[in-house]
Amino acid sequence: MRAKIVAQFVALACAWGSSFLFIKVALAGMTPGQVVWGRLVLGALTLSAIVIVTRSRIPREPGLWLRLSVVAVLLCVVPFLLFSWAEQHLASGMASILNATTPLLTLVVSTVALADERLTRRRTAGLLTGFLGVLTLIGASGLSGGGHLGAELACLGATTCYGFAFVYLRRHIAPRALPAVSVAFVQVAIGALIMLAATPWLARSAPRLDTGITLSMVALGAVSTGLAYLWNNNIVQAWGAVNAAAVTYLTPVVGVTAGVVLLDEQLTWNQPLGAGLVIVGILAAHGAPRPAHRPAESTGSAGSTAPESAERISGAATPVADSTERIAP
Repeated sequence: MRAKIVAQFVALACAWGSSFLFIKVALAGMTPGQVVWGRLVLGALTLSAIVIVTRSRIPREPGLWLRLSVVAVLLCVVPFLLFSWAEQHLASGMASILNATTPLLTLVVSTVALADERLTRRRTAGLLTGFLGVLTLIGASGLSGGGHLGAELACLGATTCYGFAFVYLRRHIAPRALPAVSVAFVQVAIGALIMLAATPWLARSAPRLDTGITLSMVALGAVSTGLAYLWNNNIVQAWGAVNAAAVTYLTPVVGVTAGVVLLDEQLTWNQPLGAGLVIVGILAAHGAPRPAHRPAESTGSAGSTAPESAERISGAATPVADSTERIAP
């Protein structure tokens, strides 16, 4: 069982880290909107198959579907569009590093939006260190307008959307203790429906598909957006949400390596330095992974303990109590 979870952890890091590579390849023949259309439709089909196989319960309350529509927009549609647009101007490795700011921006949002979240001295130091890393990544050329500041800000806008989505999940969805696979399916399916509704506008220019683009889209949708939810859920249940957060530190490594090796992207000095500062900031603000605590009582409606269900609800990579969920590329 442990070997299986380790294998899924490695697969998850590779799937989320390489998603930026898949986006970059797909953009050679598709518009950003078409990339997101394919990603969400393929992801929804994959998750629907997982729901059928696992016989997961699908929520039916209209109010819950409305709230999950908010999550779909904040966690899927808008950030996916921002990352896809940004990668027209940025290297895929750079986008993967900027995606790693999600825990820091989630902490900022939760501090403002949640009454029980307060900035401690340790968290403040972590945030300052992390944002120093962001400034290092953007560099002097970006700040002076000589780089691609707009694209870099779009990536940060995407991770800010993730932050709002995770806080919204904690406040409105997590208390219901629903199975994570079902919730993931609903939010991705709603995102797919939104993009399907936009098809007339996205179809104005026909995509130019070749083998590489097609395979990248299948991997991006079925693996990085579909199977990754299942793997993350399994890891959280086996190791606890905090230990599962270690994937945060591997996805930028995978993203940068894939870009350099497969796309001949240039690795500049500020990228590893900035990424290192971001990771140090995350560790300072949230602490290092530690053994999971598994209460043995108070079962929730999904058949697992209530604290575990609260972690599972968003496919979290770190606990809801720490206000930082999974890194969702």
